[in-house]
Amino acid sequence: MKKIGFLSFGHWSDATGSATRSASDVLLQSIDLAVAAEELGADGAYFRVHHFARQLASPFPLLAAVGARTSRIEIGTGVIDMRYENPLYMVEDAGAADLISRGRLQLGISRGSPEQVIDGWRHFGYSPAEGESDADMGRRHAEVFLQLLDGRGVARPNPRPMFPNPPGLLRLEPHAAGLRDRIWWGSASNATAIWAARQGMNLQSSTLKADESGEPFHIQQARQIRAYRAAWAEAGHARAPRVSVSRSIFAITNDLDRAYFGRDDISDHVGIIDDMRAVFGRSYAAEPDRLIEQLRADEAIAEADTLLLTVPNQLGVDYNAHVIDSILRHVAPALGWRDRTDAPAPEHRAA
Repeated sequence: MKKIGFLSFGHWSDATGSATRSASDVLLQSIDLAVAAEELGADGAYFRVHHFARQLASPFPLLAAVGARTSRIEIGTGVIDMRYENPLYMVEDAGAADLISRGRLQLGISRGSPEQVIDGWRHFGYSPAEGESDADMGRRHAEVFLQLLDGRGVARPNPRPMFPNPPGLLRLEPHAAGLRDRIWWGSASNATAIWAARQGMNLQSSTLKADESGEPFHIQQARQIRAYRAAWAEAGHARAPRVSVSRSIFAITNDLDRAYFGRDDISDHVGIIDDMRAVFGRSYAAEPDRLIEQLRADEAIAEADTLLLTVPNQLGVDYNAHVIDSILRHVAPALGWRDRTDAPAPEHRAA
């Protein structure tokens, strides 16, 4: 395991016990948690994107703010729903966020998941072309986005411009060199993972997957990752790909952990999502020694190079910093992550 980061869904509500009661709370605490995670030695701060919901929705202002407040940690999404996106405007936003962070953006995109409203992308002004599904439209938007990230000129300059132009066709600005290699595709099936490999995108395999064999989630996910890597090699890309998996993992180290998560949830769950039979990965919660044994048996974690810890953001910055710290300190080294015994003491700690 080369890298470990966190993934926040950015929920807020006024429910009793929620530390995030407004959108402002979530946005400001997301920045604070990224700063705390960097101090703890974590490798990444990732954020989910949902529209028409009390969750994080507009990623680029948040990513730019995190990039300005941090200096080392990777910042990214998991994932942006491309059915809702204007690829050209997104190139400009992504380029700006990447430059502010000095090249640390790791942008997860996908065709998205079921949303809070019916055909929400129509409210954003997008409709599938004739013969397209909404998933096809999302992949088409992604392909345009990838092409434009290369920085090639696409627009004919005005012969009488307000400001002087460089020669030739004009590209979108600001251009972030290298960002094209840091785009990830969130995949729930073997077929879309193979498509992502052919497109030269890294792979984000999340906490659910199309149930394609009836086997346990982690075995199906490991097979998906192997199929992705084989397709990548067949495509002949020059660089090595990256693969992430997401897991809900909690090390039980004190009474508060035990009160929140001290129950065994040892089985996957099966459900129907978007008319697809899907298998949802289990959560892990145990004392560190037992947790290490459980995670070593997870075949998909072994196949991936990046692990994203889904955090319960409504429990607040201090507690989530404690959750991340407990994994990095007591569990991650046994999974092959770097030794962090000499890491500086964090500023944010749970009581």
